Amino acid sequence: MQADMNRCSIIVPALNEAGGIVACLTALETMRARGGEVIVVDGGSRDQTRFLAAPLADLVLAASRGRASQMNAGAAAARGDVLCFVHADTVLSAEAIAQLQEVRRWGRFEVRFSGRSGLLRLVAWMMNRRSCLSGIATGDQCMVMTRECFDRVGGFPELPLMEDVEISKRLRRIARPHCFRASVTTDSRRWDSRGTVRTILLMWWLRLAYFLGVSPQRLARWYR
Repeated sequence: MQADMNRCSIIVPALNEAGGIVACLTALETMRARGGEVIVVDGGSRDQTRFLAAPLADLVLAASRGRASQMNAGAAAARGDVLCFVHADTVLSAEAIAQLQEVRRWGRFEVRFSGRSGLLRLVAWMMNRRSCLSGIATGDQCMVMTRECFDRVGGFPELPLMEDVEISKRLRRIARPHCFRASVTTDSRRWDSRGTVRTILLMWWLRLAYFLGVSPQRLARWYR
C-alpha cells in the first residue's frame, strides 16, 4: 500500500474556499500518511484558504485564477504518476482513495451531494449515469488519470468553463473512462443558494449551448 500511495498526487484548485477546504483536505490525511501527495493551488483567495490549507497539504501554490490553469500548475509540480483532481468543496471517501491505485488510463468517481434533498439525489444519479453512457466526466466527479494520459492530451484546456468536458472528449479518444463505484461528496451549497431546479436548468442550458458552439467565455459570463 505504501508504494501504491507514493504514485498518487491529488491536486485541489481553490478560490475563497475557507469554508470547505479543511474538510476536503482532512479526508486526505490517511493517503498522505501512506506516502501520497496533496497539492493545493490557490487562484488568488481573499479569505483564509491558503492559511488553512498549509498544514494539511504537502504544497500550496499560487496560480492565475481559473480551474484549468490552477490544475495544470498543480500537475506540473506533482511527483506522482497518478493524478486526481479534486474540487475544494468535495470530500473523497476512504474507498475512493483506496481505488486511486487501480486507475489504468483515466476515470471518475460517483458523485453525491451533501444535502438531503431527494431532488439532489436524483441529480447525482442522473449525472453518474449520463457520465457512464457518454464517457464525459465532470469536475465534481473527481477526475483521475495517469500522467501519461494527462500529457498526451496536453493537460486541461485553459477555458473559463467546460474544461472538464473538453478534456474528457480528448481522453475519450484514448479510452473510455473507468466508472469507479466509490463515491465522493460535493457540498450542495451552490445548488441550495441558487435553487436546485434553477441550477439544474442552468447547467443543462450551459451544456447544450456549449455543444451548439457557444464560446466558453460567453458561457462563463452566463454562469456568473
